[in-house]
Amino acid sequence: MARMKDLYKAEIAPALMKKFNYKSVMQIPKLDKIVVNVGVGDAKDNSKALDAVLNDLAIITGQKAIATTAKKSVANFKIRQGMKIGAKVTLRGDRMYEFMDRLFNFALPKVRDFKGINPNAFDGRGNYALGLKEQLIFPEIEYDKVEKIRGMDICFVTTANTDEEARELLTMFGAPFAK
Repeated sequence: MARMKDLYKAEIAPALMKKFNYKSVMQIPKLDKIVVNVGVGDAKDNSKALDAVLNDLAIITGQKAIATTAKKSVANFKIRQGMKIGAKVTLRGDRMYEFMDRLFNFALPKVRDFKGINPNAFDGRGNYALGLKEQLIFPEIEYDKVEKIRGMDICFVTTANTDEEARELLTMFGAPFAK
């Protein structure tokens, strides 16, 4: 079982129950899923770019990525409805906890001049969004095989009702929030 999952069951859930005075264990916020998303703007011209991103996401997350399509046609961007313009992975269960562990403990500390992640990037409903500028911070990616540096969005979806509960949950998981 994942180390973070054990940590949640043994320490985090009881601490949250005590701090927020929940009446039932079902009220305790937990991590629902993590969505990793990469936009590939040049995929309309170069189909190999999308394949490279799908491969990188699969290596980083340990799960096969799916291509996302454009919902609307945008003439200014030369994009038609249904074109493949991105990739995403939705992580749940043990893979989610393993990815979060690697992100917080290995990848983010590798960022140059890292002072912590923005503590105010919550959406008002207990979900947290994080943007990365490059995929090279993950140890699984080989620098020589990367053809283009791409950023990614990582969204932590929790069952928390407020941002305060979600912030406390992620802090207890070891999220390196800036002071």
